[in-house]
Amino acid sequence: MRRTLHFAALSVLALAIAGTAVAQDEFQKPGAAIQGPVPDQNPGALPAPSPDLEYRQVPIPDRNRIMDALGVPDQALNPYQQSTLKGDRPVYGEDWYVAVSSVLDTLYEPRTVPVPTNVVSTNRQLTNDQFGRPRQTFFAETLIPTFSIIKGDTTFKPPELEFTVTPAVKFTHLGVDELGIADVNPAKGRNRNSGFIGFQEAFIDYHLRNVSDRYDFDSVRVGIQPMNADFRGFLFQDQQLGVRLFGDRANNRFQYNLAYFRRIEKDTNSGFNDLSKPLRRDNILLANLFVQDLPVTGFTTEFSVVENWNREAAFHYDSNGFQVRPAVFGFDAPHKYNVTYFGLNGDGHFGRINLTHSFYYALGNDSLNEISGKKANIRAFFLALEPSIDFDWLRIRGSFLYSSGDDNPGSGTETGFDAITENPQFAGADSSYWIREGIPFIGGGGVGLTGPNSLIPALRSSKDEGQSNFINPGLLLLGIGADIDLLPELRIALNANHLSFNNTKILEILRQQGHIRDDIGWDLSATANWRPFDTQNMIFRVSGAVLVPGDGFKDLLSSQSEDKLYYSVVLNLILAY
Repeated sequence: MRRTLHFAALSVLALAIAGTAVAQDEFQKPGAAIQGPVPDQNPGALPAPSPDLEYRQVPIPDRNRIMDALGVPDQALNPYQQSTLKGDRPVYGEDWYVAVSSVLDTLYEPRTVPVPTNVVSTNRQLTNDQFGRPRQTFFAETLIPTFSIIKGDTTFKPPELEFTVTPAVKFTHLGVDELGIADVNPAKGRNRNSGFIGFQEAFIDYHLRNVSDRYDFDSVRVGIQPMNADFRGFLFQDQQLGVRLFGDRANNRFQYNLAYFRRIEKDTNSGFNDLSKPLRRDNILLANLFVQDLPVTGFTTEFSVVENWNREAAFHYDSNGFQVRPAVFGFDAPHKYNVTYFGLNGDGHFGRINLTHSFYYALGNDSLNEISGKKANIRAFFLALEPSIDFDWLRIRGSFLYSSGDDNPGSGTETGFDAITENPQFAGADSSYWIREGIPFIGGGGVGLTGPNSLIPALRSSKDEGQSNFINPGLLLLGIGADIDLLPELRIALNANHLSFNNTKILEILRQQGHIRDDIGWDLSATANWRPFDTQNMIFRVSGAVLVPGDGFKDLLSSQSEDKLYYSVVLNLILAY
């Protein structure tokens, strides 16, 4: 009997437990009514819509009001926080913003550059050597603020309207060891101090239309604006006055530019736009198309046509009194030219191999060949390749560049390639001695073998103020380099380039000299970039470069280049807001 009662009690207890489990299981079923109050995890959130109500849209605060509701402060002078001056909050209505930025660039550069000596005004008695002492010191302080007014929430779509102005202030000091270098007037001595205020941007950008729900668009920009004709600044990179129609298609896979520019005269010592002078009679028409994932995914190909027609027939002197148009080169007479550049450029990767390439073919005519004194056709080409491969924190780069030279300067065809305004990011860029320093062509008149921040030995009077010259020796560059990320904030770049002329015939004619060999020499450089805060707001840059002269360079510079290394040291601090 006791066993029967004990079994009955256990059965009742088991049924009670089973009933409780069933009740709990019913409570947890999806869609089952929830018994009891549910704690509110976010009292400030919008309430969930009732399932009994019809579907309706619920307004969501915009990003500006969300920041206000979260209590995010507005810190105008702090570049790392939310700021109205950076366009994080509207200044008028709901979609008018301002964006303010500024760059302060301080540069100090001791260097040696081969320089000519004016025997009439030499400051060294009892000397008549055509080569002067090469030491120079250069200092520059540059302030570039940018002010923009923008209409439209640009988080996901292009701005509807934008006004941008970028004034630029620059002070420079140049100290040299010879007279007639800093200024054409020897009485002004061996030092030159110069200050200038220019405008590098002043444009209106108007959004014409959207052509898809992914914000593919067409826009037009009018005024002084930056433009780069290719990925690496080989042909035309500048801030000039123009009008540009641009946009994209197919979810940004296709991007296009159609632009016309009329060049502004430059200040000689700062390189900034000088609006106090009449516009140059130098015109540029540009059309290009970028296609992403062509020919493979991860590679972008650019097709371009650039027309440059120059009608500058008057004499022009730079701010230091030197004649720059026409160049003191052969027949010292004004001339006009038309040239069309057909370009094929690319940037991206094929698997692990990165590749940037650039090809241009120049086709046109020149009203005066400065050597023959007759009209001439222009037929020249340019090719550059930079393959690279990454190994974690290390990138190994190769560099190849071929710029065609003129092998018959007095013929009816000019075959030396020249750009419009080059600013190359290649083979070490402005850390390279050859690219950074403008090397004069001593004994050949008022032209330079190269200009500052240039690759091509174009024999131009000035990269900024002179005309293109398609009678030049051309260049062959073979190089290797490495980018080494030692720390997230510290990068070291090393470059070694061998340089040679493609044809020295024009050099022999201008120098009235016998055979000049083609070996320019070795250009070796190293650069350290340190970003102490892991951002672009402060950058310390130190670079050093040397040119080890080859036989051709020694032929041009006679005994001065024997057993001599030319060097450049750059100390640079950039502060950005």
